[in-house]
Amino acid sequence: MTAPRRDTRGIVDAAALFARVDFRRRLPAPELRRYVELYWLIDWDLSDPYASHVVPHPSVNVVFQRFGTAPPWGEVSGIGLELFTQKLEARGRVCGVKFRPGGFHPFAPAWPVSEWSGRRVPIAEVLPATDADVAAILGPPEEDARVAALDAYLLGLGARPDPGADEAMRVVALVGEDRTIRRAAQLASAAGLSVRSLQRLFATYVGVGPKWVILRHRIHDALERAEADGEPDWAALAAELGYSDQAHLVRDFTATVGVPPTAYARAVE
Repeated sequence: MTAPRRDTRGIVDAAALFARVDFRRRLPAPELRRYVELYWLIDWDLSDPYASHVVPHPSVNVVFQRFGTAPPWGEVSGIGLELFTQKLEARGRVCGVKFRPGGFHPFAPAWPVSEWSGRRVPIAEVLPATDADVAAILGPPEEDARVAALDAYLLGLGARPDPGADEAMRVVALVGEDRTIRRAAQLASAAGLSVRSLQRLFATYVGVGPKWVILRHRIHDALERAEADGEPDWAALAAELGYSDQAHLVRDFTATVGVPPTAYARAVE
């Protein structure tokens, strides 16, 4: 069985987060892996509040959560267009489903995935869900039981194979596999599609445009390098990531993360 990925791409100051919460990734049932990348599970019991920050991936998430004594709930979290910030305090639990980029549509085929981008919607507005489903997923103290409940819930939705979703996942994967792809026209050519067909595919199945996905991969790469190297050669990194100059990288990084890359690198050292 292939293990879920272990990198921290997108998590801002991952070391600080992992020092405060119990964070795990688990694989879904084999029948679900065509469209679901992984489950992510978080538990915490904090004496002081903490704000976590994530630069979102081009993925839809279904999230079941319980914060303190508030009633538990589930939501569909569309692709976040800005830095995602979540305040954690006291005790809580989250069980999340991360779909592959392009993989959510078979579970909610009535809408284009762009309908949910930048939004967090109560799960019952998008998918069949009951309070019993939420309780079954968040309630068990055993992690394996929570994973089994996630499997049972998703399998019960009866998603059907969708060639369009398969095509979207294939094309998005090209961005991660080939860092020389830096423009939508290049991606369209590599995928054997026209630019307009590529844009329609992304609107329906991914939820954001191809340019957004390419730029987000760049920022994730820059974040990962900043945390690994401390103070990388930003000019060289900008060139490596396909920016015309360092200033463009600094602008995109600052707009996405909220601080310039040099300040971020110093903060996580």
